[in-house]
Amino acid sequence: MGKLKLILCVLFLHSTIGNAQTTNAPPAPADQAADIPLIEILEAASQLRDNGLATNRLLECGIFSINVRHIQGAETALQHGSITEVWVVREGLAVLSTGGTIVDREAGAGPGDFRGSAVEGGVERTIKAGDLVYIPTGVPHGIKETESIVYLNIRFELREPD
Repeated sequence: MGKLKLILCVLFLHSTIGNAQTTNAPPAPADQAADIPLIEILEAASQLRDNGLATNRLLECGIFSINVRHIQGAETALQHGSITEVWVVREGLAVLSTGGTIVDREAGAGPGDFRGSAVEGGVERTIKAGDLVYIPTGVPHGIKETESIVYLNIRFELREPD
């Protein structure tokens, strides 16, 4: 029984740490501009590296969010059913693969979302500090390899035109 409690405790802590990365972001104001100073972005990236986490949500607004991401090694291949992403690379470099198909494809969290072990048959290129990457809804993507990369990840949810 002691082992079961320990396993459940570890699973709970792991899920709490994973959720804490994105659930406590301040809401985006609706009536004024919001500034995120460079020092806050750098501190968020540093905390990610120090704690072995991948994402820190800086601002949340339902249909969009602004995140800082830090990736080491390879990342799960993803395909979003209703999310478009814009990446602004702050530091490091990585081999990014987009397009093609997802290997070992499984359903993701939402409708049209998929995840897998890699992207096959896509376009591979090296991205580095200063680069901007646009990934439209439905395009498989994933960081194939990196020693370390930090980027701003701005996510927009697809919605019906007004």
